[in-house]
Order: sequence, then C-alpha cells, then structure tokens
Amino acid sequence: MSAPIRLIIGLGNPGPEYESTRHNAGFWLADHLADDLRATFNLEKAFFAWVAKARFEGENVVLAKPITYMNKSGQAAGALMRFYKLQPEQVLVLHDELDLLPGQVKIKKGGGHAGHNGLRDIQSAFGSPDFWRMRIGIGHPRSLGLAQQVAAFVLNNPRQEELRDIEDVITRCRQVMPALLRGDIEQATRQLHATQKA
Repeated sequence: MSAPIRLIIGLGNPGPEYESTRHNAGFWLADHLADDLRATFNLEKAFFAWVAKARFEGENVVLAKPITYMNKSGQAAGALMRFYKLQPEQVLVLHDELDLLPGQVKIKKGGGHAGHNGLRDIQSAFGSPDFWRMRIGIGHPRSLGLAQQVAAFVLNNPRQEELRDIEDVITRCRQVMPALLRGDIEQATRQLHATQKA
C-alpha cells in the first residue's frame, strides 16, 4: 500500500473562455470528484485556488482547482501542501496528457513533466517530482491528424468523438478514486488499465 491520497489538484485555466478546452480536463475530473464526495468548491484566495473539503472514511480530503493560469499551478499546490503538512506522495494531480490518446489514462508517480507547464511549476514548488499524476489522454495534434500547433490545440475544445472518449475516461477515474484515497494505488491502476481503450 502507498500513502493514501489526501490532496487532489485538478489542473486547468480559470475563466469561462477556457472551460471547455482540452487543457482543462483536470478541472472537469475535479468537479466530478467533488460531486462524488459531496463537497463544494469555494474560492480561497490564500491558497490561490477553488478549494473543496471532503471526508472519506473518516479522513479529510482536499480538492483544489488553482485560479492562477496553468504555468503558475505550483503556487496553489505548494501553499496547500504546506498548510496541510502533506508529503508529495499524498498528492494526486489531475491533468491533460498529449502523449495519450483520448480514451486513455495512466496513473504515474514521479518522472518528468514532458513540457506540461502545470506539472513543471508544481514540481518546482514541491522541490520534488514524487507526487502522483492522473494523466488524462487528450491526444496530440499529430496523432489526431490535425495541423494545429500544440499551444493552440490544448486551448481548443475537443471534437465530439474525442470528448466522448475523454468523458468515458473521467467516469473510469471516478470509479477508482476510493482505492486511491485508501492508498491502494495498485488496485486503482489495475482497474483503470483493465478498461483501457487500445
């Protein structure tokens, strides 16, 4: 067993113009998890984030959506981790992943940030890469046959069939969350990858 997850940070950009963009997949999942845990997001400026406090099997769980832009996500993540006196391995970051196709998802601990500005900033705020990531596949413009630059691609809305696949992934991520909150990462990973699209 690993340390139970106590802080979940969804990554995205604030503001209605970004709400439906691929880069906000982490926010979408965070919203659903808050619903599942019957928690409500409130703006907490001291943490530079929308924060929802929940209970799971008698333990506190905190969900957050930074109000800074993606490349400053570490501000909220660092402030929350310090305030709640958590270790990086008790933190799960939900984010969009270019290297996975829509319909794919992976749980991973540590490693690089692969150019993802939100991850890069959190890694720098924590002084460690040893936090968990839930990588929600959004595909890459090249793998999806699009001529867009990556920067434009992540800030555009997914096409209908991609959105269906991403929503399917979000449902599967919600199903494994209880195992993650108990620290049973192995079971969560098995369950998630068993239902993976090829």
